[in-house]
Amino acid sequence: MLYPIGIQSFESIREGGYVYVDKTHLIHQLATTGKYYFLSRPRRFGKSLLVSTMEAYFQGKKDLFKGLAIEKLEKVWAEYPVLHLDLSGKTYNKAEDLEMLLDMHLCRWEKAFDMQTRYSEPDIRFQTLIDTAYEKTGKPVVILIDEYDKPLLDSAGNEELREAYRSRLQGFYSVMKTRDGKIRFGFLTGITKLGKLSVFSGLNNLNDISMDWEFSGICGISEKELHTCFDQEVSAMAQANRLTKEECYAKLKDYYDGYHFCDGAEDIYNPFSLLSALRKKRFSDYWYETGTPTFVVKALRSGKFNLEDLTLEGVPASALGGVNADDSDPIPILYQSGYLTIRSYDERWERYALKYPNKEVERGFVQGLANIYVPSVRYNSPFDVQKFVEDFEKGDTESLMKRFEAFFADADYEIVGDAELYFQNTMYVMCKLMGQYTQVERHTSNGRMDILVQTDKYIYIMELKMDASADEALKQIEDKGYAKPFAADARRIFKIGVGFSSETRRIKEWKMA
Repeated sequence: MLYPIGIQSFESIREGGYVYVDKTHLIHQLATTGKYYFLSRPRRFGKSLLVSTMEAYFQGKKDLFKGLAIEKLEKVWAEYPVLHLDLSGKTYNKAEDLEMLLDMHLCRWEKAFDMQTRYSEPDIRFQTLIDTAYEKTGKPVVILIDEYDKPLLDSAGNEELREAYRSRLQGFYSVMKTRDGKIRFGFLTGITKLGKLSVFSGLNNLNDISMDWEFSGICGISEKELHTCFDQEVSAMAQANRLTKEECYAKLKDYYDGYHFCDGAEDIYNPFSLLSALRKKRFSDYWYETGTPTFVVKALRSGKFNLEDLTLEGVPASALGGVNADDSDPIPILYQSGYLTIRSYDERWERYALKYPNKEVERGFVQGLANIYVPSVRYNSPFDVQKFVEDFEKGDTESLMKRFEAFFADADYEIVGDAELYFQNTMYVMCKLMGQYTQVERHTSNGRMDILVQTDKYIYIMELKMDASADEALKQIEDKGYAKPFAADARRIFKIGVGFSSETRRIKEWKMA
């Protein structure tokens, strides 16, 4: 089987004999029931291939769709003029970057319709192009815009540049509304829907299908599609990894499935990761290895939120539909970019509970957090996570706490702001990292932090107090009866109280009982 990894051209996939998971029935549904659409999906999720498939369909390339669902659904294969604008594949660092890319596309379109460039402003040229294409072909125009938000995401943190991009794109996209009578279909994709940036203020007739149940599987691969299209490949991967086919399916699900784009929708696999794993016959973190987008890193570096809250319940429905330019809340960004997904929905209160989609995302995301919050935790350093785990497993509390003391003393304080929040987030990341190797649980409430670590021989109950003594921390362990659930356990129990200073951002003292 040929896997179309990295191939975003529908024509290349069909002519090259690559596997194609048929989504054309959904394209036909969009084309026959509406006019303007917007779809948000994470990166590497097949948005560009979807747009390319639409382009081939509206160009009337019937031969490419042989054997696909749309071949029977479409009765009249009409050819329309298509203007396909792709804003991906470029990093936007200055105002000229967007101007150059728009000019490149406009010049290509003008050449295709034998037009002379008479205006300098991109929006006027775009408007003239639509008029000319309509007049010369006698057919309304199809407009496909892929990764509409790339310039805005690249300029996160640079408000002057972002405003320049926003203003330019708003004027450009608004042309679609002014030429509505000459447009057959419009489709825009992106990672985020940027609420307060008003990019769509001139195009308020967009139908956002990002969280519509019937289109939840328009990108990605469903469980049914995996079994239907890749059963033999899963068998081969199972054999290569010395697993049964059922075990291999379960492990693929654990690693790459779990995306929900609306409540009650089927699980969706990340197509890039799934196809990469099947091709290489190896379980690995393929999606995360492609890099964390800059705008996500900037949101995480703000350090103004509790990492423990990322997967809590009670996220308002309105929060998932838009991202604000000046919003310090990372949850909409993390949801729309694929780091969090829907776990459940409370219809009464119109609130969502979120979760990490799968093991690949959670593990990679925690490693990304480690690079920000605990950069000193690296291979073969004194703060290598493995060394902390070894101390826990040996019962060497003296070495363990000295390592923790040195760890905080070595911190470079790149994350600024509230000291208690910094401390909580740092310990959250450390526990998640150690949790890959041993059983670590963590509970927080009212500013209190408890850590429970269990190994084969030992149980550690750690209470960490901000600007309080180690004795006070130990007293809380006793008063709250944290050790009672383990009274009949044969393992040795360590009770450790830790006092942390908000002024120095270091461990002030620790004691053990």
